[in-house]
Amino acid sequence: MKTIHKIILPVSLGAIGLLIFNSCSVRIPKGATAVKDFDAKKYLGRWYEIARFDYRFEKNLDNVTAEYSENPDGTIKVKNKGYNYLKKVWEESIGEAKFVKNKTEARLKVAFFKPFWAGYNVIDMDEDYQYALVAGSSLKYVWILSRTTTIPESIRQRFIQKAKKIGYTTDELIWVKHNQ
Repeated sequence: MKTIHKIILPVSLGAIGLLIFNSCSVRIPKGATAVKDFDAKKYLGRWYEIARFDYRFEKNLDNVTAEYSENPDGTIKVKNKGYNYLKKVWEESIGEAKFVKNKTEARLKVAFFKPFWAGYNVIDMDEDYQYALVAGSSLKYVWILSRTTTIPESIRQRFIQKAKKIGYTTDELIWVKHNQ
């Protein structure tokens, strides 16, 4: 019996440590590069979700927006909102984002349930900060964002081609409806 305790305790602690390490580490997909010379102040404000994969936490949501504002401590407040068309209710989630390295590289980590952080990597953007392609920590997460509810076809194709080149299965994108 003592032998089992000697094995279970270290294995359990190791598993907990690995879980904490993985929740605090954020990655960028292989082949993706975060935008350099990033200006966080220009990125703040409202963005409309144009496309995404079918994530569990965004299931059945239309009219999805993300609002970014600066917190007093320099972190970024993230307010995601969408309309659940099946339940006929608005859903909202508030989180926090921090830069992974420095504020001029668009690699951030975001948490809606601390201490669990996820990657938020702006990997393509127009020079006027009107359209953005955002990658998560892996090829399971990608978003196309716009300052308006539409996106020009040229930008749409540019983002799709870039995502495909990295390895995303872009045929699985959901194109978000905006009724507002």
